[in-house]
Amino acid sequence: LTSPETSVSVSAHNAAVRLAKAPGSTGPWEKFRFGLDASALQERLFVSEENVDGFLSAALCPSFCSQTAPDSQPLVEVLDVTEGRIQIRLK
Repeated sequence: LTSPETSVSVSAHNAAVRLAKAPGSTGPWEKFRFGLDASALQERLFVSEENVDGFLSAALCPSFCSQTAPDSQPLVEVLDVTEGRIQIRLK
């Protein structure tokens, strides 16, 4: 993380934390952890095609995976992500 671009904004009903990667760090973030203290952290994944594909593979298997050939498993494409919805396409 790089500290000049990192910021925190807190209101009565919301908190926002803005994080920025250090200049030498590349690639998307896969997950983050949050909580009141280090002993009670919850993990959340960022929405990416790889994370959605992994989630769907875990949710659909073993029933779906055992019925299909490996080359016919669905292709997952993340189309749109907003605060209220996530739109994906399965091929």
